[in-house]
Amino acid sequence: MAKRPVPRYDFKAFGEAIKTARKGRKESRKKVCDEMYISPRYLANIENMGQHPSLQIFFELMLRYNISVDQFLLEQPAGKNTQRRQLDALLDDMSDTGIRIVTSTAREIAAFFFCESPSFSVFSVL
Repeated sequence: MAKRPVPRYDFKAFGEAIKTARKGRKESRKKVCDEMYISPRYLANIENMGQHPSLQIFFELMLRYNISVDQFLLEQPAGKNTQRRQLDALLDDMSDTGIRIVTSTAREIAAFFFCESPSFSVFSVL
């Protein structure tokens, strides 16, 4: 009996998100690999070539960098995307004063981005 063909999932986007998050935290590949007990080549292949990580490593990387897999596995993300999860993690550790500063800053940014200028586009800035 022939095996049912199963399409392999492309992990390149996940690898790129891991690499971006790792560099954003200024962590070397060696440091991460030492802490996770994996080889630097294995992590490099996950980040650069989309190698399929083991389920355990996949889970550990998601937790370590607050990566939401919904954006990679689902056609329509069900919950928060990676950037929102990472922001939530930062806010969780922030003082009340820091929260007030971030809130005020976010309000100013929102007011700027959503001004009624027809020549201004949010996408031209991003």
